[in-house]
Parts: sequence; structure tokens; C-alpha cells
Amino acid sequence: MSSTARKSTVEAQPLIAVRNVRASSGWYAELFGADALPEHSHRDVYDRISCSGKLLLQLHAWDEENHPNLVNADAAPPGHGVLLWFQVDDFDSVVQRARGLGAEIIQEPHINPAPQHREIWLRDPDGYVVVVASPDGECAS
Repeated sequence: MSSTARKSTVEAQPLIAVRNVRASSGWYAELFGADALPEHSHRDVYDRISCSGKLLLQLHAWDEENHPNLVNADAAPPGHGVLLWFQVDDFDSVVQRARGLGAEIIQEPHINPAPQHREIWLRDPDGYVVVVASPDGECAS
């Protein structure tokens, strides 16, 4: 590519398969203080979590609509080898909401020395590992 060519914009839009879209949608919305979730006719099968108007995460019901790789919830551990990693600017509030949700905490809030930020590691209702981190450099001395 030439140095004058415009680079395309890329935004991650992860989608995970869940057993109960409404329950998972509510859990993520509460954890991240997401935008209001509009009611729609497809909400038991698919939903989108947004914060400040930006898509954060998509949720899809297992075994619905014949999508490849969204079948047989019991075929493997949820998200084996995958971490859902989110950077937030209100880390303390998210930690408080996680505790209020009764989320399983895998690793309590701590400082990751390499990026110099705080992290908390959780499990969502389907067993996916969720890492919430403050901005890089936030804990630099």
C-alpha cells in the first residue's frame, strides 16, 4: 500500500452465544452502565449492548437460526481460550456494579505491571471470562 493510501477503519464487534439473551443482556448492561436497551421482537434470540452509542458486544442465543458455530452449547467450555476484555474509564464503578450483580470474581482488582492499569477478572452468567481494565498507564508512578 502506498504511503498516501487511506487506511480503513476497523472496529471490533464481538458476538458470543449465550443460553439466555435477555438475562445476559441485562447482566452486561448493568455491569457497564450501558445505554438503554430498546425492546424489539428478536430480543430473545439476539441483542446488542452499546455504551455511549458505540457497539460493545453482541449476544446470540445458542441453537437459533442455524448460524455456524452457534450450536450445541455443551460441545465445549464457553469461550475456551477467549477473554472478553474491556477498557473502561470508570473502573471503580464497574467493580462496584460487578459486586452488586454477585458476579463470580476470578481475580480481585489488581495492578497489571506491564500496562500499568487496574484489572478485575469475572465470569459472566454463561461462564465466559470477562476482564475489565482501566486505561493503560493509569497506575504509572
